Amino acid sequence: MVSYETLQVDRRRFLALTGLTLSEFQRLLTAFPRAYQRDYPARQTAEGQPRRRSLGGGRKGFLHRPEDQLLFILVYLKTYPLQAVMGELFGLSQPQVNHWIHRLLPVLQEALDELGVCPERSAGHFARSPATAGVEPRLIIDGTERRRQRPKGPEKQALHYSGKKKTHTDKNVVIVTLPRERVDFLSRTCVGKMHDKKIADTEGIVYPPEAILYKDTGFQGYEPAVQETRQPKKKAAPRRAHRG
Repeated sequence: MVSYETLQVDRRRFLALTGLTLSEFQRLLTAFPRAYQRDYPARQTAEGQPRRRSLGGGRKGFLHRPEDQLLFILVYLKTYPLQAVMGELFGLSQPQVNHWIHRLLPVLQEALDELGVCPERSAGHFARSPATAGVEPRLIIDGTERRRQRPKGPEKQALHYSGKKKTHTDKNVVIVTLPRERVDFLSRTCVGKMHDKKIADTEGIVYPPEAILYKDTGFQGYEPAVQETRQPKKKAAPRRAHRG
């Protein structure tokens, strides 16, 4: 089974499964238990009823420690496996996995908010976010895709099928601020078939007017109100000499 105690000694495996370094995980762990206590006070049961016996009584579950709870939800978000697979990894039944996913997702969101590391989700507020403060902010916009389970219906299958990735995906547009190299804007989640530029157009992102925006060919023709947009150009193919 996967646990924090065994996984922390292998830093490469830890990063691969959680998407965080050990130091980043430990920083997040400082806020995670506080968020958990706010959502699920010790004086109440899991159903929100007043607790009749002292906390800690009864059989200990596998995810009773904050570090294992945080590890569980990060592994789920990073790898997005079937719930049955998560059960095998963490020694839980599928209904228990479902319970913990829905229990811990809001807790993780609150912990990230407390640390101030959540990206902006409002396209209209991005220009006023602290991340873009500066004389000439440099921004990189890009599309990201992650695999998902293939939908059952043919129509949904077609919508989520990404020709670029050759699989079914969900897609977001992100904006990274330089030189911090941190995602400071995250768009809504779209189907994998949707083009990067179309997502950016429909989001209506408001940029600081003095910003320099770097983009790739997926945003060809995307020219928001910024100081300058920069897009790399493909090198022309070498011309072949004609044989006489």
